[in-house]
Amino acid sequence: MWAYESVFYQIYPIGFCGAPQSNDGVTVPRIRKAGDWAAHIAKLGCNAVYFSPIFESDSHGYDTRDFRKVDCRLGTNQDFAAVCKTLHENGIRVVLDGVFNHVGRGFWAFRDVQEKKWDSPYKDWFHISFEGNSGYNDGFWYEGWEGHYELVRLNLRNPMVVQHIFDCIRGWVEAFDIDGLRLDVAYCLDQDFIRQLRAFCNTLKPDFFLVGELLHGDYNQFVSDDKLHSCTNYECYKGLYSSLNSMNLFEITHSLLRQFGPENWTLYRGKHLLSFVDNHDVTRAASILQNPAHLPLLYALLFGMPGIPCIYYGSEWGTFGEKHQGDDALRPSFETPEWNGLTDRIAAMVKAHRSSKALCHGDFKQLVLTNKQCVWERICDGERVLIAVNIDSEPYTAHFDARCGRAVDLITGEMHDFGGGSELPPYSAFFWQCER
Repeated sequence: MWAYESVFYQIYPIGFCGAPQSNDGVTVPRIRKAGDWAAHIAKLGCNAVYFSPIFESDSHGYDTRDFRKVDCRLGTNQDFAAVCKTLHENGIRVVLDGVFNHVGRGFWAFRDVQEKKWDSPYKDWFHISFEGNSGYNDGFWYEGWEGHYELVRLNLRNPMVVQHIFDCIRGWVEAFDIDGLRLDVAYCLDQDFIRQLRAFCNTLKPDFFLVGELLHGDYNQFVSDDKLHSCTNYECYKGLYSSLNSMNLFEITHSLLRQFGPENWTLYRGKHLLSFVDNHDVTRAASILQNPAHLPLLYALLFGMPGIPCIYYGSEWGTFGEKHQGDDALRPSFETPEWNGLTDRIAAMVKAHRSSKALCHGDFKQLVLTNKQCVWERICDGERVLIAVNIDSEPYTAHFDARCGRAVDLITGEMHDFGGGSELPPYSAFFWQCER
C-alpha cells in the first residue's frame, strides 16, 4: 500500500482558502489556491494531501448538502479537478474526507422529508420519528450526531443510502482521480457499512486507501484486512506533546511499546496508523509546547515512531493556534506558504522517513530511556535506524550497544562514530542508519 511509505499534508479547505464561514451561495474558485501550493508541498517532501470536507455544505463542511458538488465557496467540480491534476503531476496523491455518518439540515434528501414528511421517499434515509418534533419544529424528531442536531445522522443500514454514497465515491474517482478517503467519526460508523465500503473501493482502485478517524478503544476492531487500512493514532497524540512538556519521555515510549513493541501482547505491530502532532481539531503544536526548543524534537518523535506521519498546513513553519479560541483560530488562511529553519528541519525528516524502509515499516524497540533522553531502534529487511533524542538543555552521552561502529544521520547526512559513547547535544535529534 502506497500510503504506508507516504507523508501526508492536511488542508482544511474552507479555512485554508479564506471562504465565508456560512454558505453564501456565491461561487468563487478559491480551491485553486491548493494547486498553487503544490510546489511547496512537494518541496516539503509530502506525497499525499488529505483534504478536509470540500463538498457543498451549510457551514463548516461536515454538514453536507450535496456529495456530488464541490462547495460553491471553493469553486466548481472543474476547479477542484484542476487542483487534483496539478497535485498528481507533482507526485502527490489525493485523499478526501468521507463524511458519511451525518449530513447537514440542508442536505437535499432531508429537505425533501421536511417538505413531504411521510410522503417523502427519503424518510428512511434518516433515523426519524413522526411521533415527536425537533428543536427546529420540523414536525418530526430525528437523530443528530452526538446531540448536534444541525448534523442529521444517516441510516447506513438503508441500501439506498449506501448506494448513493458509493455512486458519489465512484464519481469522485472519475472526476478527480482520488486515491483514498479519510472517514470522519469512523468510530460511529456501522461495521457492516465499513466492510461494504472496503469491498466497493477495492473495485475502484486496487490500492485505494481508507483511513478512519478513531479516538480511543481497540483500533483492531476497525483496522483489518476487510475494513480500514489505517486510523488516526489519537492514543499517542497526547503522549507526544505531554512527554515534552512534562520532561518525561517514558510516557510516549511506553505508549509506543504497548502499541508496536516486541512483546507478544503488542496491540498494533504490523499496522500503520496515521500519526500527527496537530490537526484541524486540536491546538497547534507550536502553541501547546511549553518550550519552543522542543518543537523540532516533537517532529523527530513523530517521524521516528511507527506510523504514517501527517503535517497540518502551516504547522511546518510553526504557526500558532489555540483550541479555546475556537475552530477558526485553528483553520486560518495564509496568502502564501512560509519557509524557515523549522521547515528545513521537517523537510529533512520527511525525506529521511520516506527513504527508509525501517522508518516506514520497521519494528520498534527501546534501547535507552531516561526522562529526558531516548534511543529507539527500528529494523526492517536488514536496515537498522536508531532514533536518538535529547530534550534537555544539557548535553548527554548515551552508552549502549549499537551493534555497529558507524552510522549516517539520515537528517543531516553526517557520519557518526559510536566508539566511546554517543554525545547528544542539548535539544537534539538524530536518525542514525547503521552501516550494514
